[in-house]
This record gives sequence, C-alpha cells and structure tokens, in this order.
Amino acid sequence: MRDLESLLYFLDRTLRVSDIPDYPHALNGLQVAGPAEIRHVGAAVDASERTIREAVERGVDFLLVHHGLFWDGLGPITGPRYRKVAALIRGGVALYSAHLPLDAHPDLGNSAILARSLGMVPEAGFGSFKDIRVGCWASLEIDREQLRERLCAAVDGETRLIPGGPEEVARVGVLTGSGGSALQEAAEMGLDTVVTGEVPHHAYHQAMELGLNLLLGGHYATETFGVKAAAELLTQEFPLTWEFLHFPTGL
Repeated sequence: MRDLESLLYFLDRTLRVSDIPDYPHALNGLQVAGPAEIRHVGAAVDASERTIREAVERGVDFLLVHHGLFWDGLGPITGPRYRKVAALIRGGVALYSAHLPLDAHPDLGNSAILARSLGMVPEAGFGSFKDIRVGCWASLEIDREQLRERLCAAVDGETRLIPGGPEEVARVGVLTGSGGSALQEAAEMGLDTVVTGEVPHHAYHQAMELGLNLLLGGHYATETFGVKAAAELLTQEFPLTWEFLHFPTGL
C-alpha cells in the first residue's frame, strides 16, 4: 500500500509529464482522483468503459492508461463519458493517463521496448512531434521477412509487411501507434524500414514510392508495452501489486 500523492509524484517525474508536449486532449497525468491509499494497480491501453468496469471488478484502485478519457475533446460529462467517470468515482479508482510521455521514454516507452524486443539497440530518436522525437531507430542487419516474424512474436499476433524497401534491412525506425506521418522523415534519415502500428491508406503508396519497407503490428498491440513497464516499475518502487487489463481492438 502507498499513498496516491507519492505515486503521482514518482510517475510525473519519471515520465517527465510536464516537459513532453502532446496533443491538446491528451491531458497527461491524473485525470480522475481516487483513494488516498493505493494497493493494486491496473495497466491498460485505453480508458474504455469495458476497461474501467473490469478494473472496478478486479479491485484496481489506480488505473494507468495510455489513452485517457478526453480524446474526443473536452465537453459535457454526459453519455459514455459520464458512465466512465461515475464508475471510476463509485468504484474508488484513480485514473492516470500517459500518452506521448510514455511513447517517448527511452526505457519505459512503447517504441524503445518494442525496438529492443526486435533485437535492436536504439541509437537515436525518430518520429518528430513538435520539439521531441517519439520513436527511435537503430542499425539492424536482417531479412525483412525475418523482421516481420520477430514483430509477430513481439506483439503476439499477425502483422503486415508493405515491401517498398530492400529485402535486406539495414536501418530501422520504430514508432508505435500510428506512424504514417513519419515516412518522409524516415526516408530523409536514410532509413529503409519503418515499424509502426497502423497507417492511413495513402501511406501504402508513399512507402512504395519512398523505397521503404513498412511493418504494421497494430495500433493497440504496439502500445501495450509502456503501461506494463510503468506498472511493473511502480511495484519495484512501492509495496503494490499490478495486472494488465487486456482488451485488444484488432486495430
């Protein structure tokens, strides 16, 4: 058991929440207050109604998510948003969200952990957002089909290869979630392969025309790593337990 304020201070400082820019509705940090004393942490990708309901049923009192409550913008607390907020308050569950601060973290970040799981040693940042780079890149000599197989193992599911680059991979960028906007940057950096979760339709042609291999592991699947790592770190620092609430979207 540990007091809520200690957890908030530790996470805010570790993830540099106040220093990392993000989208306007990310609202990183504590989104819904909870009990003063925390015992059990839940980690999840999305603050969905199903996730929150399961957190309450499983005795979670601190829910750490990657995508918080307000992605559709700030507005009245009605409908699904009301049901989610009400369930958190009635169930005594604090909600903490970390979006780009968790994507970009060099140790706990989705991109860094996925890169390491692919056998990469990140060399520098990749995937620009304002004045930060959310992903990473590294040299990796491997056949692109073998890299796809490693990605399948890392995300425990099927992946897709868009073969716009060389069969023998040499420089790989990793940007979890939706990385379609980074393809031009990848080409300018001399990368030949980009690993991400999903991309819009036009990114197929862009990858082919830029000479890039594009590996897609799924938005949800590539963003499970960070919340798990952060929750595990909390249990190393404080006398807590944790579990992962897994509700894949297939996207």
